[in-house]
Amino acid sequence: MKTLYLIVFACVIGWLFFQTFQPALLDPKAVSRPVEARGDLASDEKNTIDIFRNAAPSVVYITSIAVRRNLFSLNVYEIPQGTGSGFIWDKQGRVVTNYHVISDASRLEVTLADRSSWKAVLVGAAPDRDLAVVQISAPADKLRPIVLGESKDLLVGQKVFAIGNPFGLDQTLTTGIVSALGREITAVTGRTIHDVIQTDAAINPGNSGGPLLDSAGRLIGVNTAIYSPSGASSGIGFAVPVGEVNRVVPQIISKGKLIRPGLGITLANRRLTEELGLEGVMVLQVQPGSSAEKAGLRGTTQAREGLVLGDVIVAVNGKEVKDYDSLRDELERHEVGESVTLSLMRDASTVEVGVALEAMN
Repeated sequence: MKTLYLIVFACVIGWLFFQTFQPALLDPKAVSRPVEARGDLASDEKNTIDIFRNAAPSVVYITSIAVRRNLFSLNVYEIPQGTGSGFIWDKQGRVVTNYHVISDASRLEVTLADRSSWKAVLVGAAPDRDLAVVQISAPADKLRPIVLGESKDLLVGQKVFAIGNPFGLDQTLTTGIVSALGREITAVTGRTIHDVIQTDAAINPGNSGGPLLDSAGRLIGVNTAIYSPSGASSGIGFAVPVGEVNRVVPQIISKGKLIRPGLGITLANRRLTEELGLEGVMVLQVQPGSSAEKAGLRGTTQAREGLVLGDVIVAVNGKEVKDYDSLRDELERHEVGESVTLSLMRDASTVEVGVALEAMN
């Protein structure tokens, strides 16, 4: 009890002390301090501001909506499934984004920089490149197509800018540099995307599908992935280079998909090739009338003496191929109609054959 009295007494003394000296701590004449003039913005700041002002109207916010059915009432309802970014490709209302942003959507909604929202329909996609094109019916005066640049002359260390909608925060700008070139990432299909740009500009969930810009405000890549154990930016992001985007998107718009260059052959699977102790990709069949048949490629046939092995492709233009994926990757570096030189193992000797690439479905 005595302790309690001492505590109360101490509190009273403290309160009296505070009330006695508080007026000395206050100044009734206090006013705001004068603001120091900062002067003009630095040139690089002005450039960054201009880049954002010019490019932001081309960037859109994409909402992926899924349809669900209530298990008890059986009513159908819609829920937001995910968000991402994209950019306006042309005045016809076509918008480019990542395939993984829209792949599972029942319905898509695109929000422009002026906050107007539009229903979007899928034009087509190239899942192996993680690219897709959707279209909205917004009037042309609301659409500002993004300015295209080049990716073939990029240098490590040059400044880059990413605009997107991370975590649903629309029209966000992050800056950084090209931190590496020629990287490889895996698309949702399991295929490898080559020659990817690596950047340390912050790319977070919701940035996917948004543009990566150079210091001239031109598109140089499509932000597509981050490397992070936590799912948030850790200083390593990746973008599909604009050279690939500008090759793939027109094909999606005209055909609804990416037209692959091929040879017109059927290949043996890896298991059979390994069982036969072969290095490379063995030709099983050559399609009649194909460019491969015209070039004289040989398929595998059955004779009285047993199996007569067809040609085994071991290189394309001098680049070694070991399986179907590596062969397809090398062929897709070229356009339909171009010719490539195949190095073949035939009858225990190596021969080289020129083949014109044809369009494959």
